[in-house]
Amino acid sequence: MSNKFALSDMKGYAAEQSQKYRFFGGKMSSNNEKPTSTTSNTFEVSPLDERDQEECDGIALPSHVAGSGTLDRLVDTARGYAKASTAQNTNKAYAADWKHFARWCRLKGTDPLPPSPEMIGLYLTDLAAPANDAPALTVSTIDRRLCGLAWNYAQRGFTLDRKNRHIATVLAGIKRKHGRPPDQKEAILPEDIQAMVAALPYDLRGLRDRAILLLGYAGGLRRSEVVCLDVHKDDTPDSGGWVEVFDGGALLTLSAKTGWREVEVGRGSSDQTCPVHALEQWLHFAKVDFGPVFVRTSRDGKRALETRLSDKHVARLIKTTVLKSGIRSDLPEKDRLALFSGHSLRAGLASSAEVDERYVQKQLGHASAEMTRRYQRRRDRFRVNLTRAAGL
Repeated sequence: MSNKFALSDMKGYAAEQSQKYRFFGGKMSSNNEKPTSTTSNTFEVSPLDERDQEECDGIALPSHVAGSGTLDRLVDTARGYAKASTAQNTNKAYAADWKHFARWCRLKGTDPLPPSPEMIGLYLTDLAAPANDAPALTVSTIDRRLCGLAWNYAQRGFTLDRKNRHIATVLAGIKRKHGRPPDQKEAILPEDIQAMVAALPYDLRGLRDRAILLLGYAGGLRRSEVVCLDVHKDDTPDSGGWVEVFDGGALLTLSAKTGWREVEVGRGSSDQTCPVHALEQWLHFAKVDFGPVFVRTSRDGKRALETRLSDKHVARLIKTTVLKSGIRSDLPEKDRLALFSGHSLRAGLASSAEVDERYVQKQLGHASAEMTRRYQRRRDRFRVNLTRAAGL
């Protein structure tokens, strides 16, 4: 089969899109058709109306079932479960993907529903080679956008065939022409984390930020995992885990994609850099004994509030302490800020821990050892010199 787009297919699709579609409780009907139910549980999504872009309510009553108080409650609960099936940040990204695609379709004079592989192929092309000097998206971002569209279509009762030639061949060409090595953030080394925590003051905010950095580093945690912790199990509805402190260290129980995983954080050799001691100091002086572990402080910095910190605070904290501690001072400030991110803590543990890779893999929660080895290859770079070994 030829990889060229059939112009007749595109023309036929454009004509077909002149008819608007609405989605009624899992059924698709044209504007001339009437919904089979008029209950409050029958929902409609107008493709050109962005009200549905922020949140997709893909759960509804069957069209032949009348609404009732009990069933209404179950529908609402089912929607909550469906929303909880993916992480909150993933939901936000998928919602943004659909909103962008819907706006693009409107500007091109077409509809996002039903899915058209031809139109999505053109959308991917526009992302990779936009007009008017707009910045092109990276290949990884384009691939992520496509995943977001497939998920959104599934929530609306449609199936997007990503192997369709109009999508697969265009994406393969984009990857071949615009593919670049992944932009890996700089790993924070042991001497770096020591300098970073030494630059923090010993006021309440300093105690909190010191605990965040040390716990995130020693636990190999994502920034979202750091701020999702509660003091106890089920303290808050938005909890992503909890922490237990023992004589030997701290045990973190974290929510993962496939269930729950435990992360052991042992005590350090010095109180200045011990993550467990830093955590205990923060909880004690901030008087945090319930709810989120890491919370905001009052403006004067003397009192802990109840509001959970955002994961963006971790990223900002890393960048500011990198500057304060003088890490990579040989580079301009702009380059130093670009080198480090929230992921630098996680990469630092994987790159620095001289232990069996199985322990590092378990600590990071990697499904495969190959992901762990990516970090270790950076650590072991040039450690074995085959050039000299070959006698050169």
